[in-house]
Amino acid sequence: FFFFFKQKTAYEISACLVGSEMCIRDSCGYQTIEVTSFVSPKWVPQMGDNAEVFQKINKPANVNYPCLVPNVKGLESAIKIGVKEIAVFGAASESFSKKNINCSIAESLDKFREVVNEAKKHNMLIRGYVSCVMGCPYEGEIDPKQVNQVATALYDMGCYEISLGDTIGVGTPEKTKALLDAMTLPKEKLAAHFHDTYDRAIQNILVALEQGISVVDSSIAGLGGCPYANTKAGNVCTENVLYTLNELGIETGIDLQKTIEVGKWISQKLGRQNLSVFECCLLYTSDAADDLLCVDLGGRRIIKKK
Repeated sequence: FFFFFKQKTAYEISACLVGSEMCIRDSCGYQTIEVTSFVSPKWVPQMGDNAEVFQKINKPANVNYPCLVPNVKGLESAIKIGVKEIAVFGAASESFSKKNINCSIAESLDKFREVVNEAKKHNMLIRGYVSCVMGCPYEGEIDPKQVNQVATALYDMGCYEISLGDTIGVGTPEKTKALLDAMTLPKEKLAAHFHDTYDRAIQNILVALEQGISVVDSSIAGLGGCPYANTKAGNVCTENVLYTLNELGIETGIDLQKTIEVGKWISQKLGRQNLSVFECCLLYTSDAADDLLCVDLGGRRIIKKK
């Protein structure tokens, strides 16, 4: 998905739209592309174009286009333009919950329950997010049991899948295992959402895979992230995840080469750094792969010339 915290010009909107179109037109193979967020433009002005973005992209029947929805008002806006899948986003940190959505964890769950119940009336799919699962910019360490409580509450109210988000990227392989060990929900109901703040996202994903997680959230070229993190690196780069999975012999159904081209293109259009390892190694054709060697699947710079 494409996720901006600072919208500079209308050109960024059109680039985002065309970038989404390229993923479909070039048959990259994605089954789900998270499009936008129906939050209040008063609090998040860069999401004020949510309806425009959703309406202007082509939506093939075999691709899901979920949108983030924080409350009933946001849900109503999503329903009006034909959104079929939504995601609600809570947090495992009281402080982060109050800063991000202006309510406590308990209050947020009550709001989400209203959203979920209304969404069910419209036969919508509902996904749940839990932020700050391994660390909070205000509280520091987060107890895995707290994460489990929030995730279980979201699942029990009707979310088909719960994405566990390392929002500020402080997770480690050890923390990832401890977190997943503490989860009481079936692993097939969980997803991994790592940020690459300290170059540990791939390492953490490998641990999650070993623990039975099969769904991973990622972002083309590493676009997006969290404004509370200490680096420009944000959501783990889709290209890096795909490369790692391919090296492990895990079939994803996604075309890595076409994804690389989309990431290169959208980064150039937005004037943003492409965080893909392929940008570093100038690997844009399958022929070049013969001259490369896997170095370290646990960090961002994972390939080099033989």
